[in-house]
Parts: sequence; C-alpha cells; structure tokens
Amino acid sequence: MGKKRIPIGVSDFKEIIERDYYYIDKSLFIREIVEDGSKVVLIPRPRRFGKTLNMSMLRYFFEKTPKDNSNLFKDLKIWEHEDIKGLQGKYPVIYLTLKDIKHNTWEDCFGAFKCLITYEFGRHRNLLESEALSDNEKKAYEDILWNRAGKSQYETAIKSLSEYLFRFHGEKVIILIDEYDTPIYSAWMEGYYKELITFIRSLLGGGLKDNPYVEKAILTGIMRIAKESIFSGLNNLKVSTIIRESYSDKFGFTEEETEMLLKTAGIESEINDVREWYNGYVFGSTVIYNPWSIINHMDSWKEGLRPHWVNTGGIDLIRDILTHSEAKVKQELEVLIKGGDLEKQVREDTVLPEIEKSPETIWSFLLFSGYLKSVETRMVDEIMFCRLKIPNREVRYVYTEIISYWANMGVDSQNYRLMLNSLTNGDIETFDDIFSVIVEKSLSYFDVGGNEPEKFYHAFVLGMMLSLSGEYEIRSNRESGFGRYDILMIPADKKKKGVIIEFKKVNEKRGETLETACEAALRQIGGKNYIRELEALGVADFIELGIAFKGKETKVVKRC
Repeated sequence: MGKKRIPIGVSDFKEIIERDYYYIDKSLFIREIVEDGSKVVLIPRPRRFGKTLNMSMLRYFFEKTPKDNSNLFKDLKIWEHEDIKGLQGKYPVIYLTLKDIKHNTWEDCFGAFKCLITYEFGRHRNLLESEALSDNEKKAYEDILWNRAGKSQYETAIKSLSEYLFRFHGEKVIILIDEYDTPIYSAWMEGYYKELITFIRSLLGGGLKDNPYVEKAILTGIMRIAKESIFSGLNNLKVSTIIRESYSDKFGFTEEETEMLLKTAGIESEINDVREWYNGYVFGSTVIYNPWSIINHMDSWKEGLRPHWVNTGGIDLIRDILTHSEAKVKQELEVLIKGGDLEKQVREDTVLPEIEKSPETIWSFLLFSGYLKSVETRMVDEIMFCRLKIPNREVRYVYTEIISYWANMGVDSQNYRLMLNSLTNGDIETFDDIFSVIVEKSLSYFDVGGNEPEKFYHAFVLGMMLSLSGEYEIRSNRESGFGRYDILMIPADKKKKGVIIEFKKVNEKRGETLETACEAALRQIGGKNYIRELEALGVADFIELGIAFKGKETKVVKRC
C-alpha cells in the first residue's frame, strides 16, 4: 500500500482516492445495493462508521456527469464485476446529506433544509435550459433557487426534482439520503419535534412512496424512526439494522481489514490492545472495529490508546436519556459497568418520545447507537431478545464520563473526592455537609421529587463505584444476613473500615421525621445483621450509616 495519508475528517470518496489516502475497499457495497431487490433501503449504523463515505462512493459511481468518474473505481474490487461496471455513470442522482442539520429552533432547522435543497437544485440547474420543464415548472424551479418558494414546494422538492431529472435524462433517478435522522434527534432535544416530523414526513415520504421516477433510494442514519409515519405506506422499504446479515461488513472495519491497516502503519504488534479498545461490535455475524477510532489511533499511536469516538459528539443525547431514566435503568447500568450482561427485548424501530416513557426502549437505542453490543440474539413468539454488553474500553469510557458528570454535580471534583475520603475515614460531619449539597443540586436535575430518590441513589452508587475503584468494592441492593442493604463498601485493605449505608425515605403520613427515619435505617442494619458479609470477608472494623431523605432535605446518622 505504501505510505499514505490518514483521512481524518475526510468523507468525500473522490478526494480520498485522488489524494491517495488510506482507503479500505468497500466498493462491493455497490454490488450489494444493485442486487438488493428492494427499491428503498435504509441502513442504520452508529455514527462515524463510514456512512457518509459510502454514500459519497455510491454517488460517484452511479451519477451521470459530464466528467468521467470511472477512473476512481478501476483499482477497486467492484471493477472486476463486468455486469456492474456498465452501471457506472448511468443514472441521475439526488444526493442530500442531513448530517449537519442540528439547530436549536425549528426556524433555523427549516432554513438549513431550504439551503440544502437549494444547493441540490443548483447542481442540476442545466434543467432550466432544456425543454424537459414547462415554463411554470421552470418558474417554480427558480423560486427554490432564489429562496422565493413556499413551504409546500420544499416539502415536495425531492419528488419534483426526480421527475424533472427523469424527463431530461430518460433514466430513473438514484436518491441518496445520508444521516436522515440527525435533524430528528436535534428536534427532539430542542423541543420542535412535531414541526420537524411533519416536514420530513412530506419531504421523504413524498419523494420515496409510489414515486415512478425512482430507480433506487438508499438512506442511512443511526436508527429506524418508526410510528411517526415518516415512511407511512412505503411497502417496499427494507431496513438492514446491525443485527441483520445484509451489508454487515460494509460499514466499519473487519478484523482482517484492521490487521492490514495496522501492519501497513507498522504497528501490528498493538493488535491485541487495539482489539480491547476499539473492537467488540457485531454487525450481523461479522466482528467490526470502530473505523474512526482506528484511523485516529494510526495517526497518534505514539500517544497511546485512548478514546477517540467519544470526542465526536453524540454523548449529550445519551447522557440526557440516561440521566432522566428510571432508577431501574441506572441499577442495570451498574451490572454492565462491572462487565456483566443484560437480556433485553430489542425493537429495531424507535419512537423517541417513548424513551422517556418506557425504560426498556433505552436498551434498543443504546444498542443501535453503538453504546452496547448484542452477544446473543433469540426470538420468542416473534419478539427479539438480545444479551447486551458494553462493546469495549472506549465505550466504557463514555459511560464513566456520564457517571462522573452525575457524581460531581453540584460540587467540584476536589470536594467530591473529599466527601468520599471523609466517608471512608469516618469523618461523617464533612461527608454530610458535601453530600447535602450534592443532593440539593442533583435531585432537581434527575427529575426527582420527594417520593422518588431512587434515581439519584443509583447514580450516586455508580459514582462511588467508579471513583473508589481499586480501593473499595461497592455492592448495592444485595442479599446479606436476613435482608437487603443499600450499599456495602468492602475495603481492598482489610485493615481499613468497611461501610454499610441504608437509605430511608421519610414517610410523613406515618409521622416519620428525618431523625426517626435515620434511626429506623440503623435498626434495620443491626436487626438484620448486615455486618455478616463484612465479617466473612475479614473486615473487622466498620461504620454503619443511616441516611434519610425528605424532599431535598437529608440527614446522616453514624453508628460505629
């Protein structure tokens, strides 16, 4: 392969080939598309897994242009297939990438759509010089070019342009829509979801449903957005998610491709460490590496293995979803962080508003977004269940960043560490002071009322688990003695103090106060013999804490 340039941030296929960047040959993606009998294909993949580059490749292959682009493919695998070569440069192409449409308001979002559609109409402005369009159609075309068009003209833009191109070229149109769901996520987070869905339903649905001028349409995104009727009535839509075999090796790097890249870069000895950090994804039955992380590591390998994917955005949405999730989700996240797995029902389509209402939907979202992997899939009465794990060290870092954000909420990291040190040293007064500040700040953020401190509690446990890793083993909500405790802290150095914490929510209807709730918590610790597990592990000295919640008020009582 020789010494080549590393294409960080370069997603234009032509630029990569002509400027001799490293390129993993994914050109057989073209053949798979051609042989796919579906007229409309949606291929969801996690972000930064090569979607835009592959769509760019499809455009340069299929698009009929004055300049011959066949030279871009002559050294690639696709050129060995004579039956496919004849399709190069045959079709008019409509190409829209929505990956940069991320705005705070619907007005700005719609403005970005208008600019995108105007640009695509501008690419085909030679239509205005032909007899393919009537005078009225030319006027409507110019209205879009000069930003005079009404909203309905933009909603029907894909369908109109496909008809004009068919008339001019005498060939049906290839439609490529890259990252179709990016604006949907922004709209959901920023509060203009309904407006965006209404518009994009008309734009995509009108352009793809029963459109006689379309040869084939390919869409990419992160997930299939369902039930909003974006694709209502689109009976010829095929969806190839990461748990399907189709296109399984066309996005991301396979084991063989990764080893070849590392060998070319002279760092093949790092393959085992690279596998631990960036491997772990499974698309269909194919093991896949994160391509963004691989090429960034190649560029900076002397700096060591570190997270690259997390720095490309997307974590805000995941953090928001996990923060406001139910207590059970945070409790199950603890299992994953410890290296365990969860079996969950998985849906291949997503309704974003349902994530807030149904905690089970979160796991599907995390799987298809690349934050979890499926190590086993089974069907029960046509319902899909997947055994889920964290894919690799890099993704685990994403979760630790989110949990660290929770842990330090309301105090700086120095004070957070002081709080934990005070707890383990028995300075409960200092612990109580800092803990009360965290509770006051965090309960509002976690959408927790006085009747549901569990959301905060599980986030607090996760923070302790990560912050004290190596010093203490943190166990929570486990059987011990004659009942359950909330937190058990087992020191690695058995000469140090162990800690048992019992949380209680004040029941004012029963006349409880913060003081009486703390006393009840301590009685539960003593009465149910929670110290048995500590003693069995050789921890002779321990602290018992009763912590009571009443809204944002807390009280901590210690017993040694």
